[in-house]
Amino acid sequence: MTSASSDGPGRPVVLGVDAHDTGSMPTVWAADEAARRGLPLRLVHAVPSLYREFRPSDEGHYHKMLRERADQALDRAAATARERHPGLSVATVVAEDVPAPALCRESRHAELVVLGSRRLSRTAEALSAYSVIVPVSAQAHCPVVVVRDPEHTTQDPPYVVLGVDGSPSSEPAIDFAFAFADERRAALRVLWAWQRPLVGKLDEPATEQLLRRMLFESTAGRHERHPDVTVTHELVHGHPVEELARAAEHALAVVVGRRGNGGFTGMRLGSVPHGLLRRAHCPIVTVPAHPQ
Repeated sequence: MTSASSDGPGRPVVLGVDAHDTGSMPTVWAADEAARRGLPLRLVHAVPSLYREFRPSDEGHYHKMLRERADQALDRAAATARERHPGLSVATVVAEDVPAPALCRESRHAELVVLGSRRLSRTAEALSAYSVIVPVSAQAHCPVVVVRDPEHTTQDPPYVVLGVDGSPSSEPAIDFAFAFADERRAALRVLWAWQRPLVGKLDEPATEQLLRRMLFESTAGRHERHPDVTVTHELVHGHPVEELARAAEHALAVVVGRRGNGGFTGMRLGSVPHGLLRRAHCPIVTVPAHPQ
């Protein structure tokens, strides 16, 4: 097994490797992305350094078993990545820490963090020590991609979905989505979902006109940098999570911005990114509001 610094030809694509079998799909996605970007792939598995069983005398034996299992998982992932892209630079790392903090630390020097999904329950995803998806998506310093199901590469033409809402947190997500679609020669569907208020009067035509103008203005200037990306703007009625998940049913990915930083429970991830982690089946990309 090899280990290397994240310093090198470029900021790496980091893959959180789970010793539990989540299949090779996240590894394949991360390896393809690293190869596409010409970046190294960094495979990371975390093993807490103080992991106690009911009998403290067994701690050393149990920790050794966890390290062995980590090495085996990393070796499998590295073999998959190298077989798919023989020239790809691949490093494997065992981090002595709880998974979420370890991956957030890795994210400081990463281009992307890629995670698979163990499909835990909502409560387990928020509170389990084994959960990484919600806390890492809430705390990472770079975009986080959760690969639950494969990209819909058979869709013709391929497309990426971007959710916007006019907030400053959308700006980095918009930049990411344009570049992401451009790399894949895919179209970009920019979607703004809004709900009518349950009480009070609303001048609906005027509201729609305002929101439509804000929708088009949200992507201003990007098309000049990515002239090959075909962009459509869609203003829809409904809950943002439901509408984005529906639009992304056959997408390469759905991209959303993240507001603020939550604690490691991930409770401040934001309702839309959090909801998409449960509802969307294509890869879900959560982009931090500002470079950190």
